[in-house]
This record gives sequence, structure tokens and C-alpha cells, in this order.
Amino acid sequence: MISLSHLTMRLAGGGHQITILDDVTLEIPDKQRVAIVGPSGSGKSTLLGLIAGLDRPTSGSITLNGVEISTMRESALARFRRDHIGYIFQSFHLIPTLTALENVLVPLELAGMNTAQARATELLQTVGLGDRLHHYPVQLSGGEQQRVAVARAFACHPPILLADEPTGNLDSTTGQQVMLLLDSLHSDFGTTLVLVTHDHAMASSMERVIALRDGRIESDRLIDPNRWGTEPFR
Repeated sequence: MISLSHLTMRLAGGGHQITILDDVTLEIPDKQRVAIVGPSGSGKSTLLGLIAGLDRPTSGSITLNGVEISTMRESALARFRRDHIGYIFQSFHLIPTLTALENVLVPLELAGMNTAQARATELLQTVGLGDRLHHYPVQLSGGEQQRVAVARAFACHPPILLADEPTGNLDSTTGQQVMLLLDSLHSDFGTTLVLVTHDHAMASSMERVIALRDGRIESDRLIDPNRWGTEPFR
């Protein structure tokens, strides 16, 4: 369960405070697939970063699986992220001096997994890169790099997967392949999936769509898979 209560984020800019998120309260149950949408500057990526514990809110609380992370010390928060959260960046954020296999090994070795090599190899095979294990990011296409990033995010079986525009740097065909991969891994592992996207078709493939505008929740809808359109959520 992801629970946000009266979440506000303000940053200093131009001699005054800029409000990025304004009193956001919402709950996302386990295993739900959620899209966060909205225009540029609406606070989507900021919200995702706060859920991931990458940033600290100005006020409000963030509770993940019963643990409030907004007041955690950085060392404890880093361990919690390692064990509970997978994060996929739009720009991949692979380590350029490491091979695909070594990039996926990083979180597994940090977690002290004895079977890290076998687990990383299996994950890369699952995402269709079994023949690219020893290639460096520069030797991979954008779609292949994103698949490495997906494998890395799933490495420690996180109960929560967060993705910031996971297909934003990909062509439509490759982007669709990555989304099918995320759906497949979600089904296999029962992961809660929350993604930020500008893609209407991608958002509509989720179970729930939360729209932000000017740092506030503008709408929150459950998608009805049995017919076109949506059902009001709130």
C-alpha cells in the first residue's frame, strides 16, 4: 500500500517559494497498476521521486507498506529503497563502464544475494537480452538499454515499481514492447506499478489514472477494461 497524506513540496526560486505539489492525499493499494498524467510542470515526476524517497517533502507524510519513509534517516531510507522499490528512469541511468550483466548485478550485490550472478542472468534472459549480457550501454539500442533498466529495477523482487516516462526516449514500437514487458513482469511478480506518462494509450492500459494539474490532483479514475471509457473514482 502506498499512502500519501497532505503531501506538499515547495522549492526556493527567484527569491520566493515555488509550490510544486500542493496538499496531495491519495492511496494506492497493493498490486494496482497506476498511471500519473498531466501537463509538463504539473508535479508528476516530483510526486514519483517523493514516493521513491529520492526527495524529501516540505510537509506531509509518505507511507509505503506500513512504513513511513518521509522521516527516515538517509541510511535507513537507502536500505528500504533497495529492498522495497524499483525505479526506472526515462534516461535509463545505466552505468556506462559496466556491462548489461554488471548493471543488473549492482543492486543484487548490494543486497548480499548469494546467487546474484544467476539471478541477473535469468532476468536479462527474461527481458530478451540473453545474448547481450556482456555488452556495454553504448553498444545497446535505446530499447535494449531500457530493458536492462527494467531488469535492474526488478532485480530484488521489489513490491513497488516506479517508472518515470519509461518509453519517453523510445520509438512507438519499442515503447510498446517495453510496456508489454512491464505488464508481463507485473503479472508474474504481483508488483504495484506506478508510472508517469504523457502517452494517453499507455495511461489507458493501466487500471487507474491520476491526473495532476498545478500540483494538485485534478481527477482520479478507475479504468473499466470491459468497455471504452472510464468510471469515476472520486
